[in-house]
Amino acid sequence: MEKNSTGTPEASLFDGEGWFDAIEAGVRDRIRGFIESMLEEELTTALGRERYRRGGEAAGYRHGVRHRQILGSFGPLEITVPRGRMPKPGGGTAEWQSATLPRYARMTKQVEALIAATYLAGTNTRRVKRALGALFKGAVGKDVVSRTWRKVKADWEGWNRRSLADEDTVRLILDGTVVKVRLDRKAINISLLVVLGVRRDGQKVLLAVKSMGGESEAAWRAVLDDLIARGLRTPDLLLIDGGAGLERALASLWPEVPTQRCTVHKHRNLLAHAPEALHEEITADYNDMIYADTSAEVMRRRRLFLAKWRLKCRGVADSLEEAGDRLFTFTRLPKSQWRSARTTNAIERLHEEFKRRIKTQTVLPSAETAAMLFWSLLASGQITMRKVDGWQSLGEPPASMPLDLVA
Repeated sequence: MEKNSTGTPEASLFDGEGWFDAIEAGVRDRIRGFIESMLEEELTTALGRERYRRGGEAAGYRHGVRHRQILGSFGPLEITVPRGRMPKPGGGTAEWQSATLPRYARMTKQVEALIAATYLAGTNTRRVKRALGALFKGAVGKDVVSRTWRKVKADWEGWNRRSLADEDTVRLILDGTVVKVRLDRKAINISLLVVLGVRRDGQKVLLAVKSMGGESEAAWRAVLDDLIARGLRTPDLLLIDGGAGLERALASLWPEVPTQRCTVHKHRNLLAHAPEALHEEITADYNDMIYADTSAEVMRRRRLFLAKWRLKCRGVADSLEEAGDRLFTFTRLPKSQWRSARTTNAIERLHEEFKRRIKTQTVLPSAETAAMLFWSLLASGQITMRKVDGWQSLGEPPASMPLDLVA
């Protein structure tokens, strides 16, 4: 053991003693005090009177304290929990139960998320115990990891079975991403198919994340059929990346629902049809068209784009024509919605964050854990989603505006 400048032995950083310093110990004391004050205030509210004030047994009464240990992000805390007796409707009293700290809660949701994420990333229970042992002073054992994992898995299965009948969903955003998982001791690529819903109040919500062999029509149809079976309503608008399998699946289900092709994905397609020397010019013309101020100006610039690039690089013009009117569905919406309706960026950002979180794992342990890890990042609150732009006018159907294709 090393010694510091005063000659006092200094604990190794990872031996469990040197992990916490005086600053963090002080913070833990503040956290302990905050939790105890919160529980005391909750009991006071339930009883309707301050401590030491009499109110009669009919209104309930305090009943001593008990000590409990709770595991938080700053390690294990020993806290004092007030007890009380509350009157029952049929006579007599029952033990007061805190809503802030349920009877069987032993750790905060943040710690559960950390343990689950470590496990999902491919670490077994014994390794999780070793990895988190110093941080939590041995409070995380194999039984804690196993119990947390079972709870997360049960939550995941329940989430996949939940009813969607009460989800007031007016817009769907659909996209997939490829991840590498282990199957029969081999690393293979699978697709995570993700469906986001946008409620009428503008809030985005994760509806589905499924591990599939690819993005075929059959794969997407399986995902969508499951959502419909659980009560998903027909949306007012669909936002897609332009994949052929997804388009066919949606066409067979909701042929009349307006669809918006992602303008970012189409931009990439255009560049793929031209030499690099033309990329900057294509991008400038494309942005002038997509980000024009009015619907009429978008259509005018569309005609100019097609006329120019048919002569200069036919493949670029053909690629734009392939998307058809669905690339410009956003122009039929209120202007305040254009930004959120042009792209599938809401899912793209989730994909990017997911890939960033797993970049140290070259291969995930299985297809199921890949989908669970994606879901857990949102379920645990590690990733949050804001409302879409222009949500105040959501629910208004797209206008029946003819689009001029003449070049």
